[in-house]
Amino acid sequence: MKTSSALPRLGAIGLLLAAAAAQAQWQPNKPITIIVPWAAGGSTDQVTRVAAAELEKALGQKVIILNQPGASGSVGSKNAMEAPKDGYTWAAGAAKDLGTYKVLGMVDTSIQDWHLYMTVAHIAVVGVNADTPFKSMPDLLAEMKAKPGAVSVATAGVNSSGHAAIEAIARATGTSYKHVTYDGGNPAVVATVSGETQLTTQLAAEQTDMIRAKRIRPLAVVGDKPLEIEGFGSVPPLSNFIPGFKDPINYFGIFVPKGVPPEVKATLDKVWSTTMANNEALKKYAQGRGALFAPMHGDAALAAVFPAIQAYAWTQQAAGKAKVSPDTVGIPKP
Repeated sequence: MKTSSALPRLGAIGLLLAAAAAQAQWQPNKPITIIVPWAAGGSTDQVTRVAAAELEKALGQKVIILNQPGASGSVGSKNAMEAPKDGYTWAAGAAKDLGTYKVLGMVDTSIQDWHLYMTVAHIAVVGVNADTPFKSMPDLLAEMKAKPGAVSVATAGVNSSGHAAIEAIARATGTSYKHVTYDGGNPAVVATVSGETQLTTQLAAEQTDMIRAKRIRPLAVVGDKPLEIEGFGSVPPLSNFIPGFKDPINYFGIFVPKGVPPEVKATLDKVWSTTMANNEALKKYAQGRGALFAPMHGDAALAAVFPAIQAYAWTQQAAGKAKVSPDTVGIPKP
């Protein structure tokens, strides 16, 4: 009797294992679209194109990058969220942005609405036009204090990494600035190089070419650790000039809206645990662009990205720019 009663249970387990195996064998039968909600050439666009090339090899299907900039990344992200949940439309970007759209009244979504597949962590850098008189971070801070709201800063817009960086600096130093926004990190860097603005606080990945060309002078990393830029050298951390300054790491990756077939998630989980875990193309990109190689997914990814979401959401709340209080949408005060 015991043996016969165990047979149905064993059969059920076998079915579950077979179903799990089937889920892990998703074979896309048409091209996949990744919506990059920023202009071409920026940090999100750069790393997503590297990841897409690797995904094409792993999935045996073409991966198309579609740039849809607008409203600080919220337009493209919303389009990905509202696309059919068939597994063929994904989004890309910074988890911090995706996790704070609801707080800023941009898109009714939270980080928990997405499956997270992170690739790298990008670091913001204070970079000034090489023709400005600012030779060091103390020079710049002195100017910002002497002339409130006068120093012009180029970013990819509200909710961008560059905006989060300059907001953190302003709050830590009690200063203000003139915010000039663009449709992506690359246009913001170009604006600084051309002299439209005095500086940018966009990501190192977007500034490295101009730093190496000596068109932008990097004054500080927006964080508490120095950054080595290949072909340039070391950039000091902002904590050298603002004691105790810290800024949570900003992770970038690919986001798949929940509700897609389970085999899509199972397959991507496997790809991230194997192909992406030690991917040489992503490592090379990170090394050359002043980024950190950081592939992860699932609960580990959520735990890693949440501190930056918390910090930015509550910075915006303190500045009076939040439309919705973070603690009402699952973002407790850090």
